[in-house]
Amino acid sequence: MGNCCERAANFFGPQKNTYIRVSLPAVCFVWQIAMVVLFGVFIRYDEESDEKGWNEFKKSHNITSNIENDFYFRYPSFQDVHVMIFVGFGFLMTFLKRYSFGGVGFNFLIAAFGLQWALLMQGWFHALDPVTGKITIGIESLINADFCCAGSLIAYGALLGKVSPVQLMVVTLFGVTLFAVEEYIILDLFHCRDAGGAMVIHTFGGYYGLAISWVLYRPNLNLSKRLNGSVYHSDLFAMIGALFLWMFWPSFNSAITNHGAGQHRTVINTYLALASCVLTTFAISSMSQKKGKLDMVHIQNASLAAGVAMGTAAELMITPYGSIIVGFCCGIISTFGYLYVTPFLEKKLKLQDTCGIHNLHAVPGMLGGFVGAIVAATATEEIYGKEGLIETFDLTGKFENRTMSTQGGYQAAGTCVAIAFGLVGGVCVGFILRFPIWGDPADDFCFDDEAYWEQESSPLYILMSFMQLTNMN
Repeated sequence: MGNCCERAANFFGPQKNTYIRVSLPAVCFVWQIAMVVLFGVFIRYDEESDEKGWNEFKKSHNITSNIENDFYFRYPSFQDVHVMIFVGFGFLMTFLKRYSFGGVGFNFLIAAFGLQWALLMQGWFHALDPVTGKITIGIESLINADFCCAGSLIAYGALLGKVSPVQLMVVTLFGVTLFAVEEYIILDLFHCRDAGGAMVIHTFGGYYGLAISWVLYRPNLNLSKRLNGSVYHSDLFAMIGALFLWMFWPSFNSAITNHGAGQHRTVINTYLALASCVLTTFAISSMSQKKGKLDMVHIQNASLAAGVAMGTAAELMITPYGSIIVGFCCGIISTFGYLYVTPFLEKKLKLQDTCGIHNLHAVPGMLGGFVGAIVAATATEEIYGKEGLIETFDLTGKFENRTMSTQGGYQAAGTCVAIAFGLVGGVCVGFILRFPIWGDPADDFCFDDEAYWEQESSPLYILMSFMQLTNMN
């Protein structure tokens, strides 16, 4: 597999020119103008955000107070998810000693583009009015758009420091498109439950990024090895991002669940799993070192794996101790992944995963999908009640006669669909990114902000200043 990547690299040729003065502005301007046109043609406010529509909605539903607007129920969760996307993901990627600007800055760029494209793509699949041909959006649409962006941000983790911002825009364009399609298949056609996105977000995003990174394999990446690591302050910033993610993950998983017991239960289950995961992460990290010292990479990442794994099952009746068991196992699996699996993938499969998304998103997401399948397959009226089963699994319309064992089968199939879309889509996008037109850095210039960011305090600038002062004296 690695030889295949090396032959592809030789065929497409090296990419060494990081000049993006034309390509990046062109892509940003053209695509943003396209968003203006498409939003003008398709996007409209929904009945709870349109002034006339809301007044008519209140009359038809006997509502006397504006507080009943869905905005007031969903906005706190939206705010938490938004912080996770822009602050949590962004700062988690600042661990590299010389790539903090790129980590948080490019995260900002692709999320801002991705959420706009996501509103359109998800709208065409889920909210297009066949009569008017318009897409209506509200507060829940914004939450789903952030979720959609998360898949591409996860993929960025595998590519961190090795690609240009133009390539990241392409990754996001295709990533959001693929996400919308696989989400439609899994949630609409298969009718799976996946409120926290263990399948549609983390499994897809993880394998999408890994597949792209495999195709973009750099045989001489060791030339930048000196920069592929952290320093004290960069790890501290990354830990801030990790803590934001850890604190707000219950909101992430519960943001679009049903009001009432379902949303309440999702927060409890995610909260417990995350707490359990932290202890096992610390334990395995300490056990892995001869002197028992901790590795900040494990603490920043593996401690979050339970939030990923609970994305599907959190809204189900997995029980509090079941949630703790999931967190317990995820801390062990994810930490072992950073210790042994990531080096194995790079050495044997030629897969260079900068952030270790295989251990934080891909595998925990896949496990979460299968855990959700088991919990769904074992659901009974005795546990949920008849109304509870119908509400939790939305067993209405053409799905009202679906058995729980069948539901569990579809949940497992949905996980497989997410993996397939991530791998196949990632390979295709990876080959597109191999063309030497995107301004990506040379092998000896990776993981360095100086490639794309103005830095007056760079080591070169300091050295030149020192030489000037020496000459003056």
